[in-house]
Amino acid sequence: MITACFKTITPSKMDREAFIQSFGGIYEHSSWVAEGAYQQGVGGQHNQIESLHQLLASEVAAASEPDKLALINAHPDLAGKAAVAGELTAESTSEQASAGISNCSPAEFSQFTELNNAYKAKFNFPFIMAVKGSNTQKILSAFTQRLEHSAVQEFKQALQEIDKIALLRLQEL
Repeated sequence: MITACFKTITPSKMDREAFIQSFGGIYEHSSWVAEGAYQQGVGGQHNQIESLHQLLASEVAAASEPDKLALINAHPDLAGKAAVAGELTAESTSEQASAGISNCSPAEFSQFTELNNAYKAKFNFPFIMAVKGSNTQKILSAFTQRLEHSAVQEFKQALQEIDKIALLRLQEL
């Protein structure tokens, strides 16, 4: 495994406030993840992206089911109302744009809307996918496939996707 260090930041040298400021948005609208990770202790090994990611992901894994559900629900719909209204975080805007979602056709937008609604009706939380580097057709295909899963499978899948998103966001720092 190749380990990568952060370009301009050193997590182990940050005080609590700086750490939360730097990493509080890695997990969408869930600074509690960074707060908990900091409380666990941030050492020199956490100056490597993968190690810090593991620390943050362990905080999510140890969270209660209601906290995990709140984390899932903190994520916006893909090509949803928040995207159309320009209300996404900068990270979500960039990630969705990188997958071409911001340029989808009216038919694709309609398909996203239908799938978002069907998914939320079945699972009671939004569809989560690490879309950076993907494309509209792959995302729509994944949506359709994952609608066939059980709620337990999708809850687990959503958390795995959130951890992927977090790693991608850390790699951008």
